[in-house]
Amino acid sequence: MSNALERDLDALRIGAEGAARHGRYAQGFHLMPPVGWLNDPNGLCQVDGTFHAFFQYSPFNAAGGVKMWGHFTSGDLLTWDYHGVTLFPDQPADCSGVYSGSALVREVGGRKRMELFYTGNVKLEDADGYDYVRTGREANTVWVTTEDGDAHGPKRVVMTNADYPADDTCHVRDPKVWEKDGHYLMVQGARRDGDWGEVLVFGSDDLAHWELMSRVTTPTRFGYMWECPDYFELSDGEGGFAKVLGVSPQGLAGGDWDRRNVYQSGYFTLEGDVAGRCELGDFALWDAGFDFYAPQTFAAEDGRRILIGWMGIPDEPTYGNDPTVASGWQHCFTLPREVTLAGGRVQQAPVRELDARRTDEVRSVDGVLDVEGRTAFDLVLDASACTKDVRVTLADELALTWRDGRLSMAFGRTERSDAGCGRTERWEPLPELRNLRVVGDTSSVEVFVNDGELCMSTRYYPGRYRVQVDAPGADATLWGISV
Repeated sequence: MSNALERDLDALRIGAEGAARHGRYAQGFHLMPPVGWLNDPNGLCQVDGTFHAFFQYSPFNAAGGVKMWGHFTSGDLLTWDYHGVTLFPDQPADCSGVYSGSALVREVGGRKRMELFYTGNVKLEDADGYDYVRTGREANTVWVTTEDGDAHGPKRVVMTNADYPADDTCHVRDPKVWEKDGHYLMVQGARRDGDWGEVLVFGSDDLAHWELMSRVTTPTRFGYMWECPDYFELSDGEGGFAKVLGVSPQGLAGGDWDRRNVYQSGYFTLEGDVAGRCELGDFALWDAGFDFYAPQTFAAEDGRRILIGWMGIPDEPTYGNDPTVASGWQHCFTLPREVTLAGGRVQQAPVRELDARRTDEVRSVDGVLDVEGRTAFDLVLDASACTKDVRVTLADELALTWRDGRLSMAFGRTERSDAGCGRTERWEPLPELRNLRVVGDTSSVEVFVNDGELCMSTRYYPGRYRVQVDAPGADATLWGISV
């Protein structure tokens, strides 16, 4: 440990974790916090076969609190080993929280290391009536290096608010860094004056000195803040190619946005150069369910593009406290998802490692299936020959229904004491249903529709576990998942 504050915080963290018990709704194969609160995935990467996942962590309060980076590793993206806290808020540049960021893996002196970049949050005392949008807050871009994800070198501030455009507010954060042709690029989310969301793109030759390259936004205002930006490129192997800019916009309202979550996470495909001149296409949601925010992607060593999101949503007024809070913890990550391009469409699917966990296959009879007692399952439904509406009911309370050209995810009981804890309904237009995949863990459900062109996720807290399928003419197969 490098200083007294870090040592004391770590001692308190160890004490809190030592008394932790996850209780009946502990997930079987989703990454959860040891105790307390989890939100954004950070620093996702793979080094010499080992996957690293850092996460926003508040170990002292299941309802949130001061943020630090916890650290997990995995060999298969389903079983995670906890290593403790890597980054504490222990410097003037991050004293109000170690906020979100990313990892760049590169070889230095014959050894691979992770270059971690994050936002150091500073919130000044409210002595002068700060609004914490244009005054009273600092957003510092901090760089640290680590070879194992646990021990790290000194923190180095590489940008402050003075280095961002003058017409941006104090809200600039969440650096995502990558290398291209020997040059380094970084995207950061920003809130411009006039409450206009945008992405700032910076370039560097040495990771220490950064120059603004471009500002990417929409011709008309699309939310007041774009958080957690990401950029990557996809090829379908047959000549198809897409440039993808992911953002989590805040402040979308009116029309269809009013029936969705309070904040969204999605992506634009773009034409041109993200670091120069470019034009954004239509915005598409990564996930249209109840619980999904702040995703980040990374390139695995086998070439796969893998996405992990926070299975939660900030500031949602309709949800009650998850029952896990009574056990001292809250939230988890989504399943890691493979992001691909097919037929010009971006698709998502659970990582292929999940297939090896399948057990105890059950097949439907004429599209009807009813299985009880499985807390973890993988359901695949081929609806190409379905003759009527499709309905999948989970735990007698959560219904996935395709009818009249739309797909609905709805809880039958909507009190905060019920399985959905106040969640009601999310739905999206869906003229055609070809296939459906539903992956359930003890307290989560993730749905992949039409090869993952549409996804919907939710937490849930059943009294009993049951999977029912009513889809005449369809073919459904249900597996348990070993955990």
